[in-house]
Amino acid sequence: MSTKEQITHWKELSDYDMVTAKHMFQTKRYPYCLYMCHLSIEKILKGLLMEHTGNHPPFSHNLVALAKGLEINFDEIQKTLLADLTEFNIEARYPEWKKEFYKRATGKYTHNYFTQAQKLQKWLKKFLKK
Repeated sequence: MSTKEQITHWKELSDYDMVTAKHMFQTKRYPYCLYMCHLSIEKILKGLLMEHTGNHPPFSHNLVALAKGLEINFDEIQKTLLADLTEFNIEARYPEWKKEFYKRATGKYTHNYFTQAQKLQKWLKKFLKK
């Protein structure tokens, strides 16, 4: 697969995961909605990194670390969102974190992050050149 094809693949995966997040929100599976938001942003960042460097992106789930590899000026709200979404990845995966995470992931809480993640993904896609 060419670099261009791989970048397109990362973007498509990001879009797919955001649609999945929407379905999880609509069916009130809020922890999974938040987890899919994380995955969507992770994949668009990896697509951008691949485009920026020409190399395969790092094997990392840390959105803050991935974003630091880009020449994009994130504002403080976006940086906080990246950090929060990174935590959702950890909290959704590991049993010792899940119970508290599930309690916190109410409809209102999830809607807030889902909306922010959608806006961030849309904004990040504008930086893709290919």
